[in-house]
Amino acid sequence: MSLSEVPAKISVVIPTYNRCDLLEKTLQQLTRQRLPAGEFEVIVSDDGSSDATAAVAESFSGRLQLKYTFQQDLGFRAGTARNAGARLATAPVLAFLDTGSMVGPDFLHHHLAEHGDQATRRVVVGYAYGWNPREPMPGLEDVLRQFAPEDAVARFRDDPAFQDERHEPFLECDFDLTRRVVPWSLFYSLNVSVQAADFWAVGGFDEQFCGWGFEDIELGFRLFRHGLSFWAARDAWVVEWPHERHHVEVNLKEAMVNLGRFLRKHPEPAVELLWLAAQTKLWSCENYYAELGAWCRQISGMDVADELSAASGQIPRGDRVAVIGSGGSIPASLTDAIVMDFDKELLDQALATGRHHGHHVVGLRTPLADQSVDQVIITSRLAGLWGDWGGDLLAEAHRIGRNVRTFEQAGTLQRRGGREVPPSGPAG
Repeated sequence: MSLSEVPAKISVVIPTYNRCDLLEKTLQQLTRQRLPAGEFEVIVSDDGSSDATAAVAESFSGRLQLKYTFQQDLGFRAGTARNAGARLATAPVLAFLDTGSMVGPDFLHHHLAEHGDQATRRVVVGYAYGWNPREPMPGLEDVLRQFAPEDAVARFRDDPAFQDERHEPFLECDFDLTRRVVPWSLFYSLNVSVQAADFWAVGGFDEQFCGWGFEDIELGFRLFRHGLSFWAARDAWVVEWPHERHHVEVNLKEAMVNLGRFLRKHPEPAVELLWLAAQTKLWSCENYYAELGAWCRQISGMDVADELSAASGQIPRGDRVAVIGSGGSIPASLTDAIVMDFDKELLDQALATGRHHGHHVVGLRTPLADQSVDQVIITSRLAGLWGDWGGDLLAEAHRIGRNVRTFEQAGTLQRRGGREVPPSGPAG
C-alpha cells in the first residue's frame, strides 16, 4: 500500500519563505517520526519563495506523504499561507510548525495523544526549546549540529537559556493552561495543533493580517471564544534552529499595526490588556486581567449617575461626550453619549434605553478615532486602576477627546483641560 492510500491521522502545515535550508532540516526530522509515515501528511505552503524551496519539498516526496502549494509573493502573508496548506489537509487534526522547527521522533504521537479520541475539543500548545528571540541561547546552532533534537533536549532542558520564552507563564500554571484566564495569549503558531473542524468553524487564520505578528494569537482568541479548552504539551516539543532575524524594527512596527487590527476586530477588555502587555511581555495580560477582575468584584454594581450629572452640568450643550466607566445608569442630562464600561452586564443596562451607544472596554484603548469627541468623563469606577494604569487611561482619553474630566476618587471631579497626549501603541 502506498503512503497516499493510508488515511492520515494528522496533517502538518509548514508555511515557508526563502528558507530552503531550514525547511530541509525540518522535513528531515519529520522523516524520523515513530508514527508510521502513512498516518500523517506534511503540507509545505510556500509564501512566494524565489529560492530552492519547491525542489527541497519535492526531494522528500518519496519519504513523506507530502503536498506543496505556492502563493505569489505579495508580502508577508503567513496566515494566508497556513490557510492554503490547511485547505489541502485531509486529516482530522491540524498541526502547525514553523520552518526551522526541529522535532523529536515522538512529536506527532504526543500531539495526537493530547487530542485523544477527538471527542474533547481542545487546542494543544506545544513547547519550543531554543525559542527566545530577545535572548537567544549562545552556541545553540553548534549544539544542534552535534546532537539530535531529543539528545539536545535531554542535555539542556533545564538550562534557562534553552527554555521557551514562555517558560515562566507555563510554569506558573504548572503547564495546566485550563488554570489561565487568557490562555490564548500563549498560542504561538510555531507549534500548535487543533482539530480541523474547529479550525474551519472559526474561519481559520484571518487573512487580513499581513506583515509579522498577532495573526496566531488572534486565532487562539477566536478558538477560545468558540469553546475550546487549551492544553500545554511539553512532551510535544520542538527545538527552533537559530536563524538571523532580518528587519526586526520593521517586524515590530508591523506587529503593532496587526495588534491595532486585533483591537478593532475584538474591542473588549481582554484584548485591551493584551495591548497593554505588549509593551513588556504578552503573557502579563493574565495578571492584568486578574487585577481587573478583582477590582470589578470589589465595586460590583457601583452606580456613578451622580458623578455623571455633576460633570454634564459643566459641559456645553451640543458637545460630543464619551464616558469611560459609565456603569449601568446614565442620567437624563446626558444624551447621545458614547458609554464604555468593563462590566458587560452594566453596559447593557446603560444601552438598553436606546439613548446611547457604547463599547465593552476598560478605556485603555478604545475603538474611537483620534479627537472624535469634545469631552471625556472618566468616572470613579476606574479609581482602583489609577495606580497602575492612570497614565494609560489619561493618554487614551486625551487621544479621543479635546477635554478630559476625571473622578480619580468617588465624587471628586478634576478637569484635565485640553492637554493632548500623542497616541501610543497600535493605531486606532
